[in-house]
Amino acid sequence: MKESQLIYGIRPVLEALKQDIEIDKVFLLSSLQGNLTGELKTELKKKNIIVQHVPIEKLDRMTKSNHQGVVALMSVIKYSNFFEIIDSLLNKEEEIFILMLDRLTDVRNFGAIARTALCAGVNAIVIPQHNSAQINEDAIKTSAGALLNIPICKEGNLKTAINYAKQMGIKVYAATEKDSKLYTKSSFKGNTMIVLGSEESGIATDIIRLCDEKIGIPLKGNIESLNVSVAAGIIMYEVVRQRTN
Repeated sequence: MKESQLIYGIRPVLEALKQDIEIDKVFLLSSLQGNLTGELKTELKKKNIIVQHVPIEKLDRMTKSNHQGVVALMSVIKYSNFFEIIDSLLNKEEEIFILMLDRLTDVRNFGAIARTALCAGVNAIVIPQHNSAQINEDAIKTSAGALLNIPICKEGNLKTAINYAKQMGIKVYAATEKDSKLYTKSSFKGNTMIVLGSEESGIATDIIRLCDEKIGIPLKGNIESLNVSVAAGIIMYEVVRQRTN
């Protein structure tokens, strides 16, 4: 990470939070105490920002400046509000196409998916607040800049987002190999959200249960799954194919 992406010191980080500067993560000295520290922790909890408690050696490696036991990593993008995005799209009366990535942590896969999503006309990508790939220079480079041009919504509760989407008439599909029907047999001509999960564990079971339909890609040979960015590309362009035809 670059020094220019960092904010250090208790008061500067507090001020950044109060000014709604996008912060991805805060590294906090494990033994840090005091009234200001308490105020900082309260603000971080209120904004649901990831906090990692670390030894002082970690902070010293991050910056040679006087960090006072606190280093914040600023986001390189401005996140969008999922609910506002949906409301705006519904007002335009266009076919909605949303992608949700559940616990996808590989930066390059995330970048590759974003690049394809922008090309396929995806309106927004939804990711969880925690357990998600960091949007850093590698992700932006892999996305060929797409991450700077497609709305990214970071949500504290993906289940809440899915329920809202369904209430607004968006059909939600879980891309999973578990008891799924062939993806080409589903209709994506209405408002659509596609959910994909991590390569290690796929989509969380409680998320799958909320989805309207499970779709899968046929696999031959003895490999259990496709790379998630490849699977995402296949399904996204089936949506494009159906809507073009």
